[in-house]
Amino acid sequence: MTTRKLQPNTNTFYFITFTCYEWISLFEITDLYSYIYECFDHLELQKIYNCGYVIMPNHLHMLVYMANTEKTINKIIGESKRFMAYEIVNRLKKLRRLDLLNLLGESVTQHERRKKKKHNVFRPSEDIKEIMTEKFMRQKLNYMHKNPVSGKWKLAENYLDYIHSSARFYELGEEGVFHVYHYQEINNPAEFPPQ
Repeated sequence: MTTRKLQPNTNTFYFITFTCYEWISLFEITDLYSYIYECFDHLELQKIYNCGYVIMPNHLHMLVYMANTEKTINKIIGESKRFMAYEIVNRLKKLRRLDLLNLLGESVTQHERRKKKKHNVFRPSEDIKEIMTEKFMRQKLNYMHKNPVSGKWKLAENYLDYIHSSARFYELGEEGVFHVYHYQEINNPAEFPPQ
């Protein structure tokens, strides 16, 4: 379920999910994975530290630590989604996927068109939940890491083998495609990140 609830807190952890329009596998179709990792780097420049992730073909889960910053997590994630949307549209144009471009364009409301929006690449809002307990933290890490082998998804034989995930980092201590900070590293927010 998505939410538009404003999350104003800093120096805290968040579990974030956002999904492509109509659950279309736009990340996979456009091979957006490396671009998403670049977005993770950009988030870190804004003091949003990745503590876990899974990039699925049509949605993304992240567990992040947000250090003290002027902007809300909603604003920062919204900006990242906008850049991803531009990149997806550009890649669909290069792939000549007019079917998808037309579908994404037809979904734009008159109100959105007046604001110069041309495509709906993502579902209307993201799910951002503040993590208040270690139990909830572990629950969300477990949920997202097993997502690639749950339900209809059979993206790997074993969830530890899915490449676009931080599961191996948490389970085996092995660095994956993207560096993450173990949530337990962040014991004293005043001393984080390490220099």
